[in-house]
Amino acid sequence: QVQVVESGGGLVQAGGSLRLSCAASGRTASACAMGWFRQGPGKEREFVAAISWSGGRMYYADSVKGRFTISRDNAKNTVYLQMTSLKPEDTAVYYCAARPTPYTDDYYYRNNDYHYWGQGTQVTVSS
Repeated sequence: QVQVVESGGGLVQAGGSLRLSCAASGRTASACAMGWFRQGPGKEREFVAAISWSGGRMYYADSVKGRFTISRDNAKNTVYLQMTSLKPEDTAVYYCAARPTPYTDDYYYRNNDYHYWGQGTQVTVSS
């Protein structure tokens, strides 16, 4: 079992930056591939970024590539999402997800790939 808790959301003006954190706990938390997803108003949840358990492999949605950076600190069992050049269309609830991957160093980008989810943190970008 892995518990995932997001933090760092808030209100920011367009063009601004924000850093989200995702703290994972549990027996296998350090051996998890992690992902960030978001769900905007009236929209389905969509993939944002993913990182393998070692941190050596990352993958981004086209809509955030070049603006968002995913990273992790395995000593703290924490994953980060640095968001820059924010746009109003980035407004959403951002969710962190974890998938234990004890045998591979892959990343995953589909909702169904992940086993554990946080409650989400709201990010609002004003124009």
